[in-house]
Amino acid sequence: MKTVILAGGLGTRLAEETGLRPKPMVEIGGKPILWHIMKHYGAYDVQEFIIALGYKSEVVKDYFMNYHALSSDITVNLRTGDVTAHAAQREDWRVHLVETGLHTQTGGRIRRLKAWIGGETFMMTYGDGVSDVDVRALMAFHKQHGKLATITAVRPPARFGDLVLEGDHIRQFAEKPQGGEGWINGGFMVLEPQVCDLIEGDASSFEREVLEPLSAQGELMAYRHTGFWQSMDTLRDKTYLEQLWNSGQPHWKTWHD
Repeated sequence: MKTVILAGGLGTRLAEETGLRPKPMVEIGGKPILWHIMKHYGAYDVQEFIIALGYKSEVVKDYFMNYHALSSDITVNLRTGDVTAHAAQREDWRVHLVETGLHTQTGGRIRRLKAWIGGETFMMTYGDGVSDVDVRALMAFHKQHGKLATITAVRPPARFGDLVLEGDHIRQFAEKPQGGEGWINGGFMVLEPQVCDLIEGDASSFEREVLEPLSAQGELMAYRHTGFWQSMDTLRDKTYLEQLWNSGQPHWKTWHD
C-alpha cells in the first residue's frame, strides 16, 4: 500500500531551522524527521512512498538521489573518478518525489497526487510528526468499519504543568501530563481514493474542506492511539525529540538497526 507524506509546507513556526531546508528535512539524531517517519512505516512493511513537495523541494530530491552514497561507506578513485559504494543497510523503498506547488494547501497537494495514488486505499500523514502507532492495527480498523477515512486521534502532552492547590499551598506539581488536552488529529490516516474527488483545487484545505464534510456525513472515523506521538512545530519540540533520541529511548523507534 502507498503512503503519502505531505512535505511541502513553509514551516514558518520553525524558522530557525527552515530558512535553508523544508521542515521535513530538519534532523533528529542526524537524520531528517521525514526519514524517521518513513522508517516507522517501513517497520510495518510499507515500501512505496509518495512525497508531496513544495518549499525547497530540491533539498528533498537531493537527499534521496544521493541516499545510497550518503548511507554507505564509499571509495573514490581520484584518478578515474570512479565511486564505489560498499555494503550498507539499504532500504527496500520506492520513493516518488512529486512537485505539488509552492503555495498549494494540504488538500490541493493530495489532489495533485491523484494519478500517483491510483484507485486504491492509501495511507497519508504529515511530514513533521512521529509516533509509535501500530500501522497494521490502524489499517485493520479502517477496513473493519468500511468508511471513507480514518484519522489517528492522539492526546498530546499538555503545554503546561498542573498545580493542585489547597488554599494557597501547592500540594502537587506535575509537569506536562500526557493526555492533559483533548483528542486531536495526529495524522497517520487511511483514506479511500474517493476522497481525492472531494478536493476542488490548490487552495483547498484537506482538514476544513475534506475531513469536516466527511465527519458531517458520518464517513470519518477515529483510531484512538494512546501511545507516543509528537509533532515538531517549534524549536522546543525539536530539542525534546533530540533529547529522546540521544537518551537511547526514542519512543517512536519501531525498527531495528
